Amino acid sequence: MANDPARVTRAQKRWQTESRILVAAREGFARSGYERTTIRAVAEAAQVDPGLVMHYFNSKKELFLKATAVSDDETVSDASPDVAEALLASLTDRLVTEPTASLALLRSMLTHEEAREGVRRVTADQLEQISRSIDSDDAELRGSLLSATILGVILGRHLLELDGLKDAPPQEIIDLLRPVVRGLAAADRDPESRGS
Repeated sequence: MANDPARVTRAQKRWQTESRILVAAREGFARSGYERTTIRAVAEAAQVDPGLVMHYFNSKKELFLKATAVSDDETVSDASPDVAEALLASLTDRLVTEPTASLALLRSMLTHEEAREGVRRVTADQLEQISRSIDSDDAELRGSLLSATILGVILGRHLLELDGLKDAPPQEIIDLLRPVVRGLAAADRDPESRGS
Protein backbone atom coordinates (compact mmCIF):
# COMPACT_ATOMS: atom_id res chain seq x y z
CA MET A 1 0.00 0.00 0.00
CA ALA A 2 3.05 2.29 -0.24
CA ASN A 3 1.74 3.71 -3.52
CA ASP A 4 -1.70 4.59 -2.12
CA PRO A 5 -2.52 8.06 -3.57
CA ALA A 6 -4.82 8.72 -0.61
CA ARG A 7 -1.82 8.62 1.75
CA VAL A 8 -0.55 12.05 2.66
CA THR A 9 3.15 12.40 3.38
CA ARG A 10 4.43 14.40 6.33
CA ALA A 11 5.77 17.08 3.94
CA GLN A 12 2.39 17.34 2.17
CA LYS A 13 0.59 17.60 5.50
CA ARG A 14 2.97 20.35 6.64
CA TRP A 15 2.47 22.23 3.34
CA GLN A 16 -1.33 21.96 3.67
CA THR A 17 -1.21 23.26 7.24
CA GLU A 18 1.10 26.16 6.31
CA SER A 19 -1.16 27.02 3.39
CA ARG A 20 -4.25 27.05 5.64
CA ILE A 21 -2.45 29.32 8.10
CA LEU A 22 -1.35 31.71 5.33
CA VAL A 23 -4.88 31.91 3.89
CA ALA A 24 -6.30 32.63 7.35
CA ALA A 25 -3.58 35.22 8.00
CA ARG A 26 -4.16 37.01 4.67
CA GLU A 27 -7.88 37.20 5.33
CA GLY A 28 -7.32 38.40 8.90
CA PHE A 29 -4.79 41.07 7.93
CA ALA A 30 -6.99 42.21 5.01
CA ARG A 31 -10.06 42.48 7.26
CA SER A 32 -8.50 43.88 10.45
CA GLY A 33 -5.00 45.14 9.63
CA TYR A 34 -1.72 44.17 11.27
CA GLU A 35 -2.29 45.59 14.75
CA ARG A 36 -5.70 44.00 15.35
CA THR A 37 -4.96 40.58 13.85
CA THR A 38 -3.73 38.18 16.51
CA ILE A 39 -1.88 34.88 16.23
CA ARG A 40 -4.72 33.31 18.22
CA ALA A 41 -7.34 34.57 15.71
CA VAL A 42 -5.27 33.28 12.77
CA ALA A 43 -4.87 29.90 14.47
CA GLU A 44 -8.59 29.68 15.19
CA ALA A 45 -9.46 30.50 11.56
CA ALA A 46 -6.93 27.93 10.31
CA GLN A 47 -8.16 25.37 12.86
CA VAL A 48 -4.73 24.84 14.39
CA ASP A 49 -3.08 25.51 17.74
CA PRO A 50 -1.50 28.99 18.12
CA GLY A 51 1.78 27.29 19.01
CA LEU A 52 1.82 25.65 15.57
CA VAL A 53 1.51 29.06 13.89
CA MET A 54 4.55 30.24 15.86
CA HIS A 55 6.39 26.99 15.12
CA TYR A 56 5.98 27.47 11.36
CA PHE A 57 6.40 31.26 11.19
CA ASN A 58 8.36 32.23 14.35
CA SER A 59 6.62 35.60 14.82
CA LYS A 60 3.65 37.68 13.79
CA LYS A 61 5.99 39.88 11.77
CA GLU A 62 7.31 36.92 9.74
CA LEU A 63 3.78 35.58 9.26
CA PHE A 64 2.71 38.99 7.96
CA LEU A 65 5.64 39.19 5.51
CA LYS A 66 4.89 35.73 4.10
CA ALA A 67 1.12 36.28 3.98
CA THR A 68 1.41 39.60 2.18
CA ALA A 69 4.04 38.69 -0.40
CA VAL A 70 2.68 40.11 -3.67
CA SER A 71 3.40 38.05 -6.76
CA ASP A 72 4.73 39.64 -9.95
CA ASP A 73 1.49 38.94 -11.83
CA GLU A 74 -0.38 41.31 -9.48
CA THR A 75 1.50 44.33 -10.82
CA VAL A 76 2.11 45.94 -14.18
CA SER A 77 5.64 44.77 -14.75
CA ASP A 78 6.31 45.12 -18.44
CA ALA A 79 7.12 48.41 -20.12
CA SER A 80 4.21 48.39 -22.52
CA PRO A 81 4.30 50.81 -25.46
CA ASP A 82 0.79 51.86 -24.35
CA VAL A 83 1.24 52.21 -20.61
CA ALA A 84 -2.24 53.70 -20.16
CA GLU A 85 -4.00 50.64 -21.58
CA ALA A 86 -1.70 48.26 -19.67
CA LEU A 87 -2.58 50.03 -16.41
CA LEU A 88 -6.29 50.07 -17.22
CA ALA A 89 -6.24 46.35 -18.09
CA SER A 90 -4.50 45.56 -14.79
CA LEU A 91 -6.95 47.75 -12.88
CA THR A 92 -9.94 46.04 -14.54
CA ASP A 93 -8.87 42.71 -13.03
CA ARG A 94 -8.22 44.29 -9.64
CA LEU A 95 -11.65 45.93 -9.60
CA VAL A 96 -13.24 42.49 -9.88
CA THR A 97 -11.04 40.74 -7.31
CA GLU A 98 -8.17 42.43 -5.54
CA PRO A 99 -5.72 39.77 -4.27
CA THR A 100 -6.10 39.25 -0.52
CA ALA A 101 -2.34 39.71 0.04
CA SER A 102 -2.58 43.18 -1.50
CA LEU A 103 -5.61 44.08 0.60
CA ALA A 104 -3.76 42.97 3.74
CA LEU A 105 -0.84 45.26 2.86
CA LEU A 106 -3.12 48.17 2.01
CA ARG A 107 -5.23 47.77 5.17
CA SER A 108 -2.09 47.75 7.34
CA MET A 109 0.10 50.32 5.57
CA LEU A 110 -0.79 53.32 7.72
CA THR A 111 -0.11 51.63 11.05
CA HIS A 112 2.64 49.11 10.34
CA GLU A 113 6.11 49.86 8.97
CA GLU A 114 6.58 46.53 7.11
CA ALA A 115 3.23 47.00 5.36
CA ARG A 116 4.12 50.56 4.38
CA GLU A 117 7.49 49.38 3.03
CA GLY A 118 5.78 46.53 1.17
CA VAL A 119 3.39 48.94 -0.56
CA ARG A 120 6.26 51.33 -1.32
CA ARG A 121 8.36 48.48 -2.77
CA VAL A 122 5.59 47.23 -5.04
CA THR A 123 4.69 50.79 -6.04
CA ALA A 124 8.33 51.72 -6.69
CA ASP A 125 8.81 48.72 -8.99
CA GLN A 126 5.64 49.61 -10.88
CA LEU A 127 6.52 53.31 -10.94
CA GLU A 128 9.89 52.60 -12.54
CA GLN A 129 8.21 50.63 -15.34
CA ILE A 130 5.55 53.29 -15.87
CA SER A 131 8.00 56.21 -15.85
CA ARG A 132 10.22 54.51 -18.45
CA SER A 133 7.21 54.25 -20.74
CA ILE A 134 6.40 57.97 -20.58
CA ASP A 135 8.44 60.17 -22.90
CA SER A 136 8.38 63.38 -20.90
CA ASP A 137 10.62 65.47 -18.64
CA ASP A 138 8.13 65.01 -15.81
CA ALA A 139 7.71 61.24 -16.34
CA GLU A 140 8.39 60.43 -12.69
CA LEU A 141 5.70 62.85 -11.48
CA ARG A 142 3.24 61.54 -14.07
CA GLY A 143 4.01 57.96 -13.03
CA SER A 144 3.51 58.84 -9.36
CA LEU A 145 0.15 60.44 -10.12
CA LEU A 146 -0.91 57.37 -12.10
CA SER A 147 0.12 55.06 -9.25
CA ALA A 148 -1.66 57.24 -6.68
CA THR A 149 -4.83 57.34 -8.79
CA ILE A 150 -4.95 53.56 -9.18
CA LEU A 151 -4.12 53.01 -5.51
CA GLY A 152 -6.92 55.41 -4.55
CA VAL A 153 -9.46 53.62 -6.73
CA ILE A 154 -8.53 50.24 -5.23
CA LEU A 155 -8.67 51.59 -1.67
CA GLY A 156 -11.99 53.32 -2.34
CA ARG A 157 -13.61 50.25 -3.87
CA HIS A 158 -12.31 47.39 -1.71
CA LEU A 159 -11.43 48.87 1.69
CA LEU A 160 -13.41 52.10 2.10
CA GLU A 161 -16.30 50.73 0.01
CA LEU A 162 -17.25 54.22 -1.16
CA ASP A 163 -20.83 54.63 -2.33
CA GLY A 164 -20.98 54.65 -6.09
CA LEU A 165 -17.54 53.09 -6.45
CA LYS A 166 -17.94 49.84 -4.52
CA ASP A 167 -20.75 48.48 -6.72
CA ALA A 168 -20.00 50.22 -10.03
CA PRO A 169 -19.41 47.91 -13.00
CA PRO A 170 -15.64 47.68 -13.62
CA GLN A 171 -15.99 48.71 -17.27
CA GLU A 172 -17.85 51.88 -16.30
CA ILE A 173 -15.03 52.83 -13.90
CA ILE A 174 -12.43 52.12 -16.58
CA ASP A 175 -14.30 54.16 -19.19
CA LEU A 176 -14.43 57.17 -16.83
CA LEU A 177 -10.78 56.81 -15.85
CA ARG A 178 -9.44 56.28 -19.39
CA PRO A 179 -9.11 60.00 -20.32
CA VAL A 180 -7.36 60.76 -17.01
CA VAL A 181 -4.95 57.82 -17.30
CA ARG A 182 -4.25 58.49 -20.97
CA GLY A 183 -3.71 62.19 -20.25
CA LEU A 184 -1.15 61.46 -17.53
CA ALA A 185 0.58 58.78 -19.60
CA ALA A 186 0.82 60.93 -22.74
CA ALA A 187 3.95 63.05 -23.16
CA ASP A 188 3.35 66.74 -23.66
CA ARG A 189 5.61 67.54 -26.57
CA ASP A 190 4.82 71.27 -26.65
CA PRO A 191 6.91 72.84 -23.85
CA GLU A 192 5.13 76.20 -24.22
CA SER A 193 1.80 74.63 -23.27
CA ARG A 194 3.19 73.59 -19.86
CA GLY A 195 2.84 75.78 -16.84
CA SER A 196 0.20 78.03 -18.38
